[in-house]
Amino acid sequence: MVESNDPPQADEGQARNPFLKGPLVRKIVKIALDTLVACVGFVAASSVLLQGLNVGRGMVAFVLIAMFINLGLRFHTQHYRAMDIHDARWLVLGTATLAGTTMTLCLIRGGWTDNVRPDVVLGASLITGLLWVVVRMAALAIHQRRHARPAIVAGGTLAERTLIIGAGRAGVLLCQELREHPRLRCNVLGFIDDDLEKQGLRILGIPVLGPTALLPLIIREQSATQVILGMAGVRGARLRELSKVIMAEGIKLKTVPGIMDLVGDRPWKPEVRDIAIEDLLRRDPITLDTEAIRKALDNEAVLITGAGGSIGSELARRVAEIHPGRLVLLGRGENSLWEVQRQLVNLYPNQEVEIALCDIRNPARLHQVFQKWRPKVVLHAAAHKHVPFLEANPEEAIENNIFGTRNVIEAAKACGTRIFVNVSTDKAVNPVNMLGASKAVGELLVARAAVEVPASKFVSVRFGNVLGSRGSVIPLFRDQIRGGGPVTITHPDMVRYFMTIPEAAQLVLQAGILGDSGKVFALDMGEPVHIVNLAEEMVRLSGFSPGVDVDIRFTGVRPGEKLVEELFSEGRVSRTTVHPKVFEAKEYPVDPATLEEGLAILREIQDGRGEEGYPRMLRCFMKLLPTFQPSPHGLGRYLDAEADPDNPKVEPLTAPVDFRPPESLGLRAYI
Repeated sequence: MVESNDPPQADEGQARNPFLKGPLVRKIVKIALDTLVACVGFVAASSVLLQGLNVGRGMVAFVLIAMFINLGLRFHTQHYRAMDIHDARWLVLGTATLAGTTMTLCLIRGGWTDNVRPDVVLGASLITGLLWVVVRMAALAIHQRRHARPAIVAGGTLAERTLIIGAGRAGVLLCQELREHPRLRCNVLGFIDDDLEKQGLRILGIPVLGPTALLPLIIREQSATQVILGMAGVRGARLRELSKVIMAEGIKLKTVPGIMDLVGDRPWKPEVRDIAIEDLLRRDPITLDTEAIRKALDNEAVLITGAGGSIGSELARRVAEIHPGRLVLLGRGENSLWEVQRQLVNLYPNQEVEIALCDIRNPARLHQVFQKWRPKVVLHAAAHKHVPFLEANPEEAIENNIFGTRNVIEAAKACGTRIFVNVSTDKAVNPVNMLGASKAVGELLVARAAVEVPASKFVSVRFGNVLGSRGSVIPLFRDQIRGGGPVTITHPDMVRYFMTIPEAAQLVLQAGILGDSGKVFALDMGEPVHIVNLAEEMVRLSGFSPGVDVDIRFTGVRPGEKLVEELFSEGRVSRTTVHPKVFEAKEYPVDPATLEEGLAILREIQDGRGEEGYPRMLRCFMKLLPTFQPSPHGLGRYLDAEADPDNPKVEPLTAPVDFRPPESLGLRAYI
């Protein structure tokens, strides 16, 4: 739940009488109480139906049968303060069993002990069952009254006047948590729910005030200061609608993570936190063929390159959930690898996790690692991904993303790897920068390996920007907003596709492990997002007004950037049976001899004299990748300089293209 600096409040009864709080004493008290209730039930029934008390052997026999059933159904283990419909069903079953048993004995004997009639034992059974329920409900009501939500909490702090959107399971659990913990400082006023059947009802004593269509009116009528979205797994589009309405009223907005947001096998528990931009971009949960993936990884050694990165570490967590025979984390960043290993050991203590400190650019060391662990499944996530940096340092893109990938492929082939999954990027579609071009060539290498080793599976999986990953715009915007701004955006028309890290990792596993060899798969990235809209929404979620409290500044397109990313080449995409959110990208085939010749040229350029070889390098990429059009703001300027011998000077990449929107139009003109 919400973090609090308040010291925990000890239960005075528990502090004074620890013995009375013990489980054995509690069970004895419950048994004694239920026995007394059975006595009261028989006395009440006999008094009414026999017009007098009958406390002889008939009552003793009835109470013994009642308590035999009571103990058999383990009523003494019920927690009175957490009664629910499941417990109520057992009480009804116990009552019916008691009535049936006593009535049957009465009919068999031709009458009950001490001449008690069948209607008396039936009435006694029903009264006893009713009183069992009443006792438990009374205990629950007393507990709730003791923990009733005060308007002012300890220390004199005014509690937040809170509305909960959603009167389902998540909302009810959230309400219980808020009411029972004063340190959370929430006074729950009511539920908001669109279900017509719930309108006008009271849940846990809290009224359902109306549907979300009336939310602004209800907020004003109730003088609410906070709204909590208590709906597990609500879609991002719906969340955005509610967010706009609530924030327009100028009050606080919080949310509860959905069941699918929790890692591992932990039980669901409400956890209130500030709403984040990731919530507004949330999409429907992904359903995976977990059994097929588990079968592919069962008792196998799985190796993940780049395991210390955002995608690599999430892949490691998802694989660890399936419990393969061994999980090998390969990377060159010792600190990040240690952090991932520590998390996995805590979450999955029975999973064998090994660390391989290794650079994929070192083929000899790679072969040592692969021969030692002999992985049957390889997830290749290691790559350089920063577009402007790779435009300024194309040699690193070639060495890491191309030759590094080739090294990993060769090591995998040498040790008999069965499944090889290459994590690629949407920037490989009609590439304009070194990141896209180098990853596209990496895809060609994987496709060639699929032909060379038909007994194994070699596939590539593409996706776009990942929320929360290293280098993502989301953390950058957060830091800028926290510092008072400005929030910097390269261009007002910049559009990107976004996906959460868990979603990307899940689909990579699904497509890579279950897809056909030699294919390039692309993930459904959802709807494109205007970066300006994203920045403005993040400013509002932080409690500020964009353009007033926090400025938004346009800095110009960076080297190698596209305004709009593409998911597929035009007309070269088809659906697959792997998953509804996975598509097959049909790329242009490249002759193996041409690919090998291109690699030889790139290797020669790598060993050459720097910028002098850039035009040749670009022409090599253009031959390997027919859709490659180097950006004139990036490395493409070397081709322009070569084409104009009278002005061969190449401007440095340090200065971005300046762009300032007309002040008369303002920011809104670009949204």
